[in-house]
Amino acid sequence: MSDIASREFDLTPTEPRAPGTPSYASVADYVALLKPRVMSLVIFTALVGIVRAPGEVHPVIAFTALLCIAIGAGASGALNMWWDADIDAVMTRTRRRPIPAGRVTPGEALAFGITLAVGSVLVLGLLVNALSAALLAFTIFFYAVIYTMWLKRWTPQNIVIGGAAGAFPPMVGWAAASGGIGLESILLFLIIFFWTPPHFWALALYKSGDYARAGVPMLPVVAGPSETRRQILLYTLLLVPLAMSPFFLGMAGLGYGIVSGVSGALMLLLAVQVYRRREGAAAEVAARRLFGFSILYLFLLFAVLLIEAVAPAGFGL
Repeated sequence: MSDIASREFDLTPTEPRAPGTPSYASVADYVALLKPRVMSLVIFTALVGIVRAPGEVHPVIAFTALLCIAIGAGASGALNMWWDADIDAVMTRTRRRPIPAGRVTPGEALAFGITLAVGSVLVLGLLVNALSAALLAFTIFFYAVIYTMWLKRWTPQNIVIGGAAGAFPPMVGWAAASGGIGLESILLFLIIFFWTPPHFWALALYKSGDYARAGVPMLPVVAGPSETRRQILLYTLLLVPLAMSPFFLGMAGLGYGIVSGVSGALMLLLAVQVYRRREGAAAEVAARRLFGFSILYLFLLFAVLLIEAVAPAGFGL
């Protein structure tokens, strides 16, 4: 019985198969390669970029753009998992992913990612416009090459610089709908860009052992928890007024001003708690709370922008 249990719950990756051996991948494994949770955020923020862009866009064009952006994001995820298979195999939160678990071969993941990347960019360029396709191509390249292959393993600023990849989708959506790049789309980019470091560093604080085992130079591993807490607070201090700027610049309504102000105050409060609570379980709880709330915070900001664009009188304000 003990032998069966040990095999059932063994988290070590399976032995690699000989070249040419077919994989045991299911549809769910290929969906996992797309990083669906990350993709959902990309789709949502890109949708906000589309609906906030000036002018009218045909629903079919909007749907095509959104689908291409989603597929491009999935391609980035697959390429990321292909390159990071060695890291994923030694991290507890990633070792069950399809490649380290042996259900998908690295070659299959690479071919899958490249096919999706090329297809999504070509379709976006042919059916929507060249600018949005160029931005999508650059986003995929930035995430798969600049961040995954270079920054992630070489600098503790990997999340800061690499965060640009996750910040491009609303700009791609805006370009797809309008054919240009507006100030509001740049603000949406900057909000996600400055949101990324406190979001991921909060996770890294209580997962630092994982990153250390994998040799990934995340800030808590290289500079220590104290410096990471200081950086989280600094970036949050920059993020909160930046997130309120669409209201102050007249690009968003009073509803957005209220939601961004209240949620921003809560975000800052949690960042202060992370900064102050440095020992034991209280420190981990504070980091987990900030990480969890940061997702809700970004969702609220973009949800209100979406509602105001679709139904300007939706808040009655």
